[in-house]
Amino acid sequence: MQLMQVEQNTFRLPRRRREAHKGDFGRIFILAGSVGYTGAPVFAANAAVRTGSGLVFLGVPEEIWSVVAAKCAEAMPYPLERDAKAILKHISSCDAALVGPGLGPEAGDLVRSIVPRLAHPLVLDADGLNALSGHTQLLDGRTAPTVLTPHEGEFARLTGCTLPVADRIAEAQEFAETHNCTVVLKGHRTVTAAPDGRVWLNNTGNPGMAKGGSGDVLAGMIVSLIGQGFPAPESAAMAAWLHGRAGDFAAQRFGEYAMTPSDLLDELPRAMMELSE
Repeated sequence: MQLMQVEQNTFRLPRRRREAHKGDFGRIFILAGSVGYTGAPVFAANAAVRTGSGLVFLGVPEEIWSVVAAKCAEAMPYPLERDAKAILKHISSCDAALVGPGLGPEAGDLVRSIVPRLAHPLVLDADGLNALSGHTQLLDGRTAPTVLTPHEGEFARLTGCTLPVADRIAEAQEFAETHNCTVVLKGHRTVTAAPDGRVWLNNTGNPGMAKGGSGDVLAGMIVSLIGQGFPAPESAAMAAWLHGRAGDFAAQRFGEYAMTPSDLLDELPRAMMELSE
């Protein structure tokens, strides 16, 4: 195992070519949302835009499309039937996909149908993870990069381990190596474990980030960086640092009690400037 602390100088965001256009910075597809969970897809999509994606497509159930569309200015939401073949067709023209934020437990069969058939880099979050409980073998046949973003409860459901997780670093690393994926085990000092044995331990963030919506922001950031061409493990570890750094800036402005996930998005540019060349 190669254990690394994520510091401000661990990763860099390269200067963009002056002649670049939006197609150079990734086409992202996000499958998210359900009745009662209209914030999750918006947080994820806005985070992907804010992190630098050129184009962000957001597929949501038709019954919530009008609500989500009213909240999205930069991302492009559209109503989408929960049909695996149609969804895979939409993803085929994109560079990376995020599946799961606010998707609802009723989407389990859909997620399990998509995961082994998708040939693109994939980030699984929230209900995308819950759908794999008891079905982690579906990860094993994937050849494209896969990133999982569980908190400890979701990780316990995936692995069958007890709570609290006894050794966060060792257990995340073991799962990552066994299933050839990157695991972002969220929480205090988030652990990012790559399938090749590398592990990053994050040093940013604070308890004020422990609010619904914060994880959706992180998932959107990870898929955005992957879509821009960063390797999946580095995308996950860098996003975790940026996410926590933005959270620390938000806590400075509003305090840990009052800060919100929207404040993370507002502070993200300041965090990203610290990594810019």
